[in-house]
Amino acid sequence: MDVRIRNNVVVTGNPDGPVVVLAHGFGCDQAMWRLVVPTLAETCRVVLFDHVGAGRSDLSAWSERRYSTLDGYTRDVLDICHELDLRDVVFVGHSVSAMVGVLAAVAEPATFAKLVLVTPSPRYVDDVDADGGGYRGGFSAADIDELLDSLESNYLGWSAAMAPVIMGNPDRPELGEELTNSFCRTDPEMARVFARTTFLSDNRADLAEVTVPTLVLQCRHDAIAPPEVGAYVHAHIPGSTLVTLEATGHCPQLSAPEATAAAIAGFVAGSP
Repeated sequence: MDVRIRNNVVVTGNPDGPVVVLAHGFGCDQAMWRLVVPTLAETCRVVLFDHVGAGRSDLSAWSERRYSTLDGYTRDVLDICHELDLRDVVFVGHSVSAMVGVLAAVAEPATFAKLVLVTPSPRYVDDVDADGGGYRGGFSAADIDELLDSLESNYLGWSAAMAPVIMGNPDRPELGEELTNSFCRTDPEMARVFARTTFLSDNRADLAEVTVPTLVLQCRHDAIAPPEVGAYVHAHIPGSTLVTLEATGHCPQLSAPEATAAAIAGFVAGSP
C-alpha cells in the first residue's frame, strides 16, 4: 500500500522550515486546516493528510479491525512520518487526533519535537464517584449511548443536528453547514466505527507518558471539550503549556483561524 495515496498526503510550504503535520478530527478532512495553512506555510514545511475513510483517502484501505481503536490511526501517522522520512515533527492534532498524536509521541518520542493538541479530550464520558468528584469529560454514559444510537440509525439526520452544536457560533451558520457537508461526505459505516472509536476511548493514562513539549489549545466555550477538559490535559502532561483562545466551538481552525495559526506558529518558533 502506497502510504501517500492511502492517506492523500499533501506537502506544502517552506521546504527548509520545521516540519508541521496537521491531523484533522472525526468527520472532517484536511480541508479543515485551509485557513491556517497559509500562515504556517510561510515558515514551515506543512504536511497534511486524510485519515483513512475521510476526504480523498483510499477507502479500500479501511477495515473495521484496524480502525476500531486509535492504534490504527496512530500507526498510519507513524507510517507517514517514516515514508516521508520526517524528523523533529511538530504534530498538530485536532479533537480525537490530539490523542492520536499523544499515542504516536509515546510510541516514538524520537520522531517528534513538539505536540499541539487542539481542543483535545482524553475521555468524553464522565467518570465521577458517588460524591460527585472525579473526571468530567462533558458527557454522561447515557449521553454518549444516545449520540451513537442516533448516528447509527440516521447518520445524515445526526450530521445535520450535531454539526452546529460541535461548531458553535450560531451567528455564523455557514460554519455549521460546512461541517454538516463534511460529515455527509463520509461513508456512514466508516463514520459509525470512527465515532465509537472517538467517543468511547479513554487515553487519560497515556498523558503522563508524553515527554515532548506540548501546547494545549482550548476554546473559551466548547460544548464538546469544555475548558475543564483542556485543564485536565494540561495538568496531566508534564511541562505542557495551556493557551485558551477567545473562541467559541470545537473547531477554532475555522472559527478563529488567525488566533489558532498564530498560537501554533509561535509554539513552533519557540514560544506559545
